[in-house]
Amino acid sequence: MGLKRKDVLAIAEMEKEEIELILQTADSFKEVSTREIKKVPTLRGKTVVNLFFEPSTRTRTSFELAAKRLSADVINISTSSSSVVKGETLLDTARNIEAMQSDIIILRHASSGAPYILARALRSAVINAGDGAHEHPSQGLLDLFTIKEKKGEIAGLKVVIVGDVLHSRVARSDIHGLKKMGAEVHLAGPPTMIPLGIEQWGVKVHYRIEEAIAGADVIILLRLQLERQGKGYLPTLREYARLYGLDHKRVALANDGVLVMHPGPINRGVEVTSEVADGLSSVILEQVTNGVAVRMALLYLLSGGEKS
Repeated sequence: MGLKRKDVLAIAEMEKEEIELILQTADSFKEVSTREIKKVPTLRGKTVVNLFFEPSTRTRTSFELAAKRLSADVINISTSSSSVVKGETLLDTARNIEAMQSDIIILRHASSGAPYILARALRSAVINAGDGAHEHPSQGLLDLFTIKEKKGEIAGLKVVIVGDVLHSRVARSDIHGLKKMGAEVHLAGPPTMIPLGIEQWGVKVHYRIEEAIAGADVIILLRLQLERQGKGYLPTLREYARLYGLDHKRVALANDGVLVMHPGPINRGVEVTSEVADGLSSVILEQVTNGVAVRMALLYLLSGGEKS
């Protein structure tokens, strides 16, 4: 059984049942990565294109591994090596790729909404690998998968997202996904980094991290998006670390068995101390492992979900 949709562009558009199907499928694919030969023939003959207009080793590699483990052919195209540098439009680039018989195009782009332009114009399935400050659905799904795997259930958990929510597409995907799955979502960060009116999404906002993480079951730390920020969002990194960095004293305020998560890459000593990042509560590396399984599930389900 495949997904009812052609593309995966945002968790905000998904039904709870679709999310559950993706998580369930990812669970069955996770075992493939533990085999001696980490490959199944499921997508043999299919072509997957990674079209990245922003640098991202982690997400691109994860999608590439996922496609290769399903036996798909993978093409990586980054902006610096593409015709976009010569002035070609996003749509022209994608149409040329599709003319080479691509089946799935994975797009990362600095402009919010870019994947929607491709999805409307192309026959190929489109997966949003992060668009501007809009969403990053595969990261949101792997976060949900990791929480469900560790906690058994997402409904009823207190999940706290800490940091630069304003510039974070991961935060938006996480909020939509967690709310659909029945979690209680809290945000913590400097007032300059919390979007105005975000309470309308059904989340609770705190400006003191201690108040937010008291009794938390899951803490999701966000990377400070220094490359997307102008000046004036925070005085110094040292000040941010003092007020919002996660150390063992703050972790102790959360519930026993709290999960500490981060989409990476980590700014050690800023968002989190090394002691916590490498400690028993941290599932940061497991998120990376789970990312491959979730992306395998997305590729499989978008291709119709038929096992060969």
